[in-house]
Amino acid sequence: MDILHLSTSDIDNGGARAAYRLHQGLRSLGCTSRMLVRAKFSSDPTVIAERSPLTKLAPPISGLPLRLYPRHTGVFSPQWFPDVLAAKTAQLNPDIVNLHWVLNGYLRIETLPRLNKPLVLTIHDMWPFTGGCHYTEDCDKYKTGCGACPQLGSNRSSDMSRWVWQRKAKAWKDLNLTIVASSAWMADCARASSLFQNRRVEIIPCCLDTSKYKPVDKQIARELLNLPQDRQLVLFGAISATTDRRKGFYLLQPALEQLSKAGWSDRIELVVFGTSEPEQPLDLGFKTNYLGYVRDDVMLALIYSAADVMVVPSVQEAFGQTASESLSCGTPVVAFNDTGLKDIVDHQQNGYLATPFEVDDLAKGIAWVLEDGERQQKLRFHARQKSLREFSWDVQARRYLSLYEEILSGST
Repeated sequence: MDILHLSTSDIDNGGARAAYRLHQGLRSLGCTSRMLVRAKFSSDPTVIAERSPLTKLAPPISGLPLRLYPRHTGVFSPQWFPDVLAAKTAQLNPDIVNLHWVLNGYLRIETLPRLNKPLVLTIHDMWPFTGGCHYTEDCDKYKTGCGACPQLGSNRSSDMSRWVWQRKAKAWKDLNLTIVASSAWMADCARASSLFQNRRVEIIPCCLDTSKYKPVDKQIARELLNLPQDRQLVLFGAISATTDRRKGFYLLQPALEQLSKAGWSDRIELVVFGTSEPEQPLDLGFKTNYLGYVRDDVMLALIYSAADVMVVPSVQEAFGQTASESLSCGTPVVAFNDTGLKDIVDHQQNGYLATPFEVDDLAKGIAWVLEDGERQQKLRFHARQKSLREFSWDVQARRYLSLYEEILSGST
């Protein structure tokens, strides 16, 4: 089987890494799998960079319509700029196309029917079924057709979010399109949406290479990372870890302050990856070690292995790959019992699910993981076992392959 993955990039963000890992998993099963991307960061020859002039122009131009909405907040993608992906796909001639995170001007909404192939759309955020936003926050207008978009700062029903929604509804109406969500929460949102309510929606978690994301001796990991051996390390990480409000650092901060006041100040240090140390570091009551942006899998496995607990306090998360990566390295995870993270963390089995979005319970969960060494060892064991059972790329690639085969058999 010949599979083509369309993704804006290959390894530089969460959605890209998820697509690339699936691509690797399928190749490990003997499939012909290729990725077509705008921005290539790996050296993998099976990842093809599309370098047409249009592709280069797209990022600075695609966001121009947002100038009509000077009060807009969050990330919003109208996807109106022309692309060359239909011609490139025809040239590569795959059996099936799996779309991933294809935003920032990479793929125009109206291009999908021109691909002329059975399509699988893996949704890495909420954009595919909204009028342009990537996460809806507290808005549920995606269930009825968008308009008067709060993220655009608009009170007009016929605003850009309605325009984007109408374009999707028209262009995608008769597509041979199957939706794959990485979590039950994201699948429920897709099924509730006005765009996908009549579509087939499957749930297949994001996968990873459990031979790379595996436990490393804690003492060795800390020595290599120059982290202290005599402290319990609380880990937090994401792209733009401390500035992206959706990632919840603003909730972690008061939780850590509570722990400091409760007597943990001389026992804990915080480790942060995904961002550099700010010019004016926050006083959280603990020393904070900033590791910067990390892309390398081996380095990430060392970081997870060095920690005693990983905290993922996201407010909305399609899946939460930092949580699954941490479990794979045998490090328990504390998160809120909400959105995609509910599928990864099993409460008091491999971590702790705090009441959304209660800072007190988040602090309680961190302490619960750290305070009992024997309990922590059990949590570590169950964390690794869940990863092997549910997140290994061999398991998930086989599920995708089975889905592709079923779709293709119905298309002939």
